[in-house]
Amino acid sequence: MWEASKRPFGLDKMNELIFLVEEAPEGGYMARALGQSIFTEAESLDELRSNVRDAVQCHFDEGQAPKVIRLHFVREEVLAS
Repeated sequence: MWEASKRPFGLDKMNELIFLVEEAPEGGYMARALGQSIFTEAESLDELRSNVRDAVQCHFDEGQAPKVIRLHFVREEVLAS
Protein backbone atom coordinates (compact mmCIF):
# COMPACT_ATOMS: atom_id res chain seq x y z
CA MET A 1 0.00 0.00 0.00
CA TRP A 2 1.20 3.49 -0.86
CA GLU A 3 1.76 6.08 1.82
CA ALA A 4 -0.24 9.25 1.18
CA SER A 5 2.91 11.26 0.46
CA LYS A 6 4.21 8.62 -1.98
CA ARG A 7 1.11 7.95 -4.08
CA PRO A 8 1.56 8.11 -7.84
CA PHE A 9 0.37 11.29 -9.53
CA GLY A 10 -3.41 11.41 -9.87
CA LEU A 11 -4.30 8.91 -7.15
CA ASP A 12 -4.74 11.39 -4.31
CA LYS A 13 -8.27 12.36 -3.37
CA MET A 14 -9.36 15.57 -5.03
CA ASN A 15 -9.76 18.48 -2.60
CA GLU A 16 -11.54 20.96 -4.85
CA LEU A 17 -13.66 20.82 -7.99
CA ILE A 18 -14.42 23.91 -10.06
CA PHE A 19 -17.60 24.32 -12.11
CA LEU A 20 -18.03 26.96 -14.80
CA VAL A 21 -21.55 28.36 -14.53
CA GLU A 22 -23.21 30.19 -17.40
CA GLU A 23 -26.69 31.42 -18.15
CA ALA A 24 -28.36 28.98 -20.54
CA PRO A 25 -29.59 30.48 -23.85
CA GLU A 26 -33.11 29.13 -23.22
CA GLY A 27 -33.14 30.42 -19.63
CA GLY A 28 -31.83 29.11 -16.34
CA TYR A 29 -28.24 28.04 -15.76
CA MET A 30 -25.81 25.34 -16.83
CA ALA A 31 -22.69 24.18 -15.02
CA ARG A 32 -19.81 21.98 -16.15
CA ALA A 33 -16.89 20.72 -14.14
CA LEU A 34 -13.31 21.38 -15.17
CA GLY A 35 -11.35 18.16 -15.58
CA GLN A 36 -14.32 15.85 -14.97
CA SER A 37 -17.26 14.74 -17.11
CA ILE A 38 -19.93 16.37 -14.96
CA PHE A 39 -22.65 18.62 -16.37
CA THR A 40 -25.94 19.81 -14.93
CA GLU A 41 -28.49 22.56 -15.43
CA ALA A 42 -31.33 24.19 -13.53
CA GLU A 43 -33.90 26.98 -13.66
CA SER A 44 -32.63 28.82 -10.55
CA LEU A 45 -29.30 29.24 -8.74
CA ASP A 46 -30.59 27.42 -5.65
CA GLU A 47 -31.67 24.47 -7.80
CA LEU A 48 -28.31 24.56 -9.63
CA ARG A 49 -26.38 24.38 -6.34
CA SER A 50 -28.41 21.36 -5.31
CA ASN A 51 -27.98 19.70 -8.72
CA VAL A 52 -24.22 20.28 -8.66
CA ARG A 53 -23.92 18.62 -5.25
CA ASP A 54 -26.03 15.66 -6.43
CA ALA A 55 -24.03 15.29 -9.65
CA VAL A 56 -20.71 15.32 -7.77
CA GLN A 57 -21.91 12.69 -5.29
CA CYS A 58 -23.09 10.47 -8.17
CA HIS A 59 -19.84 10.91 -10.12
CA PHE A 60 -17.36 9.99 -7.37
CA ASP A 61 -17.05 6.81 -5.33
CA GLU A 62 -17.97 7.14 -1.66
CA GLY A 63 -15.30 9.07 0.23
CA GLN A 64 -13.61 10.30 -2.98
CA ALA A 65 -15.67 13.43 -3.68
CA PRO A 66 -13.86 16.75 -3.30
CA LYS A 67 -14.20 18.63 -0.03
CA VAL A 68 -14.88 21.93 -1.79
CA ILE A 69 -17.02 22.65 -4.86
CA ARG A 70 -16.34 26.07 -6.36
CA LEU A 71 -18.83 27.71 -8.72
CA HIS A 72 -17.16 30.12 -11.12
CA PHE A 73 -19.75 32.33 -12.79
CA VAL A 74 -18.94 33.28 -16.39
CA ARG A 75 -20.83 36.07 -18.06
CA GLU A 76 -20.17 37.16 -21.58
CA GLU A 77 -20.95 40.73 -22.51
CA VAL A 78 -20.66 42.26 -25.95
CA LEU A 79 -20.00 45.96 -26.28
CA ALA A 80 -20.54 48.00 -29.43
CA SER A 81 -17.42 49.86 -30.46
